[in-house]
Amino acid sequence: MLVSAEEMLTKAKAGKYAVGQFNINNLEWTKAILLTAQELKSPVILGVSEGAGKYMCGYKTVVGMVNGMLEELKITVPVALHLDHGSYDGAKACIEAGFSSIMFDGSHYPIEENVAKTKELVAICKEKGMSIEAEVGSIGGEEDGVVGAGECADPDECKMIADLGVTMLAAGIGNIHGKYPANWPGLSFETLDAVQQKTGVMPLVLHGGTGIPADMIQKAISLGVSKINVNTECQLAFQEATRKYILDGKDLEGKGFDPRKLLAPGAEAIKATVKEKMELFGSVGKA
Repeated sequence: MLVSAEEMLTKAKAGKYAVGQFNINNLEWTKAILLTAQELKSPVILGVSEGAGKYMCGYKTVVGMVNGMLEELKITVPVALHLDHGSYDGAKACIEAGFSSIMFDGSHYPIEENVAKTKELVAICKEKGMSIEAEVGSIGGEEDGVVGAGECADPDECKMIADLGVTMLAAGIGNIHGKYPANWPGLSFETLDAVQQKTGVMPLVLHGGTGIPADMIQKAISLGVSKINVNTECQLAFQEATRKYILDGKDLEGKGFDPRKLLAPGAEAIKATVKEKMELFGSVGKA
């Protein structure tokens, strides 16, 4: 059964580790992530961007697939199904479809409007026992057409949004989505520290987890980050393994063209990536 992300993240914040949010794109992705979480006894958050939701034929299809897998694969670790970078309408649609958690990204609105919309969604989520993530200061890079330069959030605005009753807060600390450029200056730990001092025990979220060096990840966790989002890294691992399978001519041997065979190396590569991240984040054995 899907659960809200609240309990797993409260435990993570108190225990100084982080829970990974791994974005899903299809059945293989979802299965690989769930099996790895179960094997490692780690809580996990499945992230769905609005683009991926559309690709997978809508949020109800995603909910049906995930719920079916939890049952068929006998998954007993806590699993949250979370809308990633949701618009106001997207958040409403996911609440309706049966997600257990949403992110409302109002970071591009003026702060007053971000506050008003977040307030309304917080009330609905509380009533339904769902968790809700808000964002202050846009995360750099591109995600589903939203481009940001990796701004640092204003700690006072963070407190203002945190006080509305959200479960977790994504604060921009110079992090970006996708691959990091060679001249990236690194995370702003000063910002992170200032945000945590204002928001206290609230779990903080680090977006753009792909390509941030391990020592920076560990330092971010020590400063209150309890949820780390990973997407690009799994995509790159999948692409590399699939490319190798085809370049090695495996798709031309016997029934190597069967999609179940063709996609297997990529799925294994996703599992390996997820395992590596869960070990780095410290969530192994915490379910």
